Amino acid sequence: MNEQIYEKTKKCLNCKVKPCSNKGCPLENNIPAFIQAVKENNIKEAYSIISETSVLPGICGRICPHEKQCQGSCVRGIKGEAVNIGDIEAYIFDKAMEQGITLKEIYQEQPIEKLKNKKVAIIGGGPAGLTCASFLAKQGIQVTIYEKYTYLGGILVHGIPDFRLSKEIVEKTIKNILDLGIEVQYEKRLGKEIKLETLKQQYDAIFLAIGANKSSKMEVEGENLKGVYGGNELLEKNAHPDYTNKIVGIIGGGNVAMDCARTIKRKGAKEVKVIYRRAEEQMPAERKEIEEAKKEGIQFLFQNNIVKIIGENQVEKVELIKTELVQKEGETRKVPVNIENSNYQIDIDYIIMALGGTVSEETLYLPLEHNKWGNIIVNEDYQTSDSQVYAGGDLAGMKGTVAWAAKSGREAAKKIIEKLKDC
Repeated sequence: MNEQIYEKTKKCLNCKVKPCSNKGCPLENNIPAFIQAVKENNIKEAYSIISETSVLPGICGRICPHEKQCQGSCVRGIKGEAVNIGDIEAYIFDKAMEQGITLKEIYQEQPIEKLKNKKVAIIGGGPAGLTCASFLAKQGIQVTIYEKYTYLGGILVHGIPDFRLSKEIVEKTIKNILDLGIEVQYEKRLGKEIKLETLKQQYDAIFLAIGANKSSKMEVEGENLKGVYGGNELLEKNAHPDYTNKIVGIIGGGNVAMDCARTIKRKGAKEVKVIYRRAEEQMPAERKEIEEAKKEGIQFLFQNNIVKIIGENQVEKVELIKTELVQKEGETRKVPVNIENSNYQIDIDYIIMALGGTVSEETLYLPLEHNKWGNIIVNEDYQTSDSQVYAGGDLAGMKGTVAWAAKSGREAAKKIIEKLKDC
């Protein structure tokens, strides 16, 4: 066994209340149990335990915001250093693949009632879609994933840079899932090559997991100038301009902002400035990502709000205003308020909007109920206004991390299975 991993497992107190699992982990993985199995050098048992709740351990172990989730709830962390759960989880997946232990093998050893005459279509092959497909296939259901690209993985491939998550890990994860007998049809866009009404005639249920990767806008003056880009689209399409000797401003404080900043710095930008309207401790990005960005020379302008983008046709400057944080009634955290007459301008060649994502326009034309933000409305069973159609992940307005998307896929699969058992 890896000596460093073994030392990390020894820190786990095997708590009976399991706050790391019940409070911290969106997927509610049985963390103390899989750590104990690793401690006993039983990788197959550890992988089997994780597979009861997650099919993405190699990914979640690497990119989840552990400090805000499982490790943030670890009892050890109250007075000292939390157990490094992420490293242990990633190790389990890596060793399982190395030893040839597959998801198919694990599932076959579990006594499960099979629903072999049922068919479900999954639209979108990102974390929510892949997870939903896995738990349906585990039940013997015939699953087909319809994917608009020539590859699966969604944000795992085109939204997270290689320096945070290697494509090899994603490929191993996807192969492990597809080996459950899942069919994939690539280059199939909803509303183009495939129609919802047609799929409804062919399948017993449909799960929509398209995601929400269209960059949000601030609606400030100058946002339509040449040189303003959406962070999500830059990462997804990898269609970057030439940053050589350029000054780039990143608007936002989440992991997408960190991924954009670090990617752009690597592509030769002279200066990269992350502009965030709140304080550093309020940034939603994972702490380790912020620290890595600082080490790489990325500058942070905290408590600065963007007023307007300046230029003739191309971005030339940006006007910022200082903010102060004010506790307002009814708000759980302090709200940034612009400080009057604190405006100033800085030279900028490119502006990247990394403020989160919204649903793509293709989903707005679906004959399903939407909320005011364009998300598809679902009930407690993940059903849309059409009871045959389910939705999860960003499309349904779920929390925006890989683990939360995966949970929505898993829980939707459970609800689909319950319904198909009654049919």
